[in-house]
Amino acid sequence: MIPHDEDHIPTFDDAALEREWQAQESAMRRERLQLDPAGDDAHSRRYRLIARSLRQPLTESLPADFAQQLAARVGAIPSPAASASASFEFKLMLVLAATMAVAAIAVIAIYGSAWLPSFAALAPNPQAPATHWLLALAGCVGASWLLGLWQQRTHRHQR
Repeated sequence: MIPHDEDHIPTFDDAALEREWQAQESAMRRERLQLDPAGDDAHSRRYRLIARSLRQPLTESLPADFAQQLAARVGAIPSPAASASASFEFKLMLVLAATMAVAAIAVIAIYGSAWLPSFAALAPNPQAPATHWLLALAGCVGASWLLGLWQQRTHRHQR
């Protein structure tokens, strides 16, 4: 085992990364030796807190109010920067979806006459008995879906 005083210092291409690594290592060493944190700066105190947390054993179970804490985090109002970023990502996704739809329509218009008859041959014959059963199945699935939506809406209004 290598003593902690002789830790290998990796080479860094960026001086800022090296300073950050040195600050982390110094804080971890000071925490390990239990030196007085009075002279530490804010970064060192945070790194020492992380080092202290990592050295403590995990708790046996979740806290009693874990669900409430998690719900509060999830339900927290996002910052304006986060909502602006999400809005931008949503707009970008819409542009991508529209581009994909236009490309699909263009491909169908250009090459559809060559491969569309093959798909038409796969469709069931409208006069076959199986077609009536497929329509009945689709009707049952649709009715179940609509009934589920109706139940959710009435249950939501009763609260």
